[in-house]
Amino acid sequence: MEVIERPDEMQRRALQWRREGKDIGFVPTMGYFHEGHLALMRRARQECDVVVVSIYVNPLQFGPREDFQRYPRDLPRDLRMAEAVGVDVAFVPKDEDMYPDGFQTFVEVTELARSLEGFYRPNHFRGVATVVVKLLNIVLPNKAYFGEKDFQQLRVVQRMVRDLNMPVEIVPCPTVREPDGLAMSSRNTYLSPAERQAATVLYRALQSADALFRNGERNTVKLKAQVWAVLSEEPTVFPQYVEIVDAETLQPVAHIERPAVVLLAAFVGAARLIDEWLLVP
Repeated sequence: MEVIERPDEMQRRALQWRREGKDIGFVPTMGYFHEGHLALMRRARQECDVVVVSIYVNPLQFGPREDFQRYPRDLPRDLRMAEAVGVDVAFVPKDEDMYPDGFQTFVEVTELARSLEGFYRPNHFRGVATVVVKLLNIVLPNKAYFGEKDFQQLRVVQRMVRDLNMPVEIVPCPTVREPDGLAMSSRNTYLSPAERQAATVLYRALQSADALFRNGERNTVKLKAQVWAVLSEEPTVFPQYVEIVDAETLQPVAHIERPAVVLLAAFVGAARLIDEWLLVP
């Protein structure tokens, strides 16, 4: 596996692959890999001639009181893991190359990014959209792979790609979970053993809503109340929001008549965790 740091070198290599008629699969990440990341890489390996993974902790998507400085990083470990699943190139840019002196161009998706994560993390999605556009322009993939755990991010990126006529297919991939249901996340490393156990209440809460839904409940007030009730059973978990929204528009719905998604965020110790669960009538 080759490691490329400079954006211009990465782009030259991508243009060469394109001229050779090769399909490029791309997995953008912030590193500190877990099985969720590796599942995206394996999917890309199955579907594409060349697989590129980026490892870049993007400062633009962190707020001033968030965890940019302490976000887990272990590049040698990540490179070993990526190589083991068949990645061809790891693109590992530096801040000064991604955002050089004088950088002043940003990408913003408006309506989809206003609520949920966008409300609690102002400018987060501006940072996400900007870095994703830059990465797509550098790597020039045919397909880019995103996990559904960051459901709002997935929809923001899909909307951006459609609106800007970008020639790339965004491939959604299912959330990967631990055996006890906790969604895999690099931020899970912040959890103490007791907090790690407490965090499983997020999955149990989503499962309880799913069970109620499967029994015929379509009223989202009642479904959300069920999620809140289960979350309240764990006093060390502090939910920030629980919402049920249309799976495409991310607008709140009162009664589920088409695919909807339960989205939640909660603080568990020092970790802020998010999760999702799709409800399909």
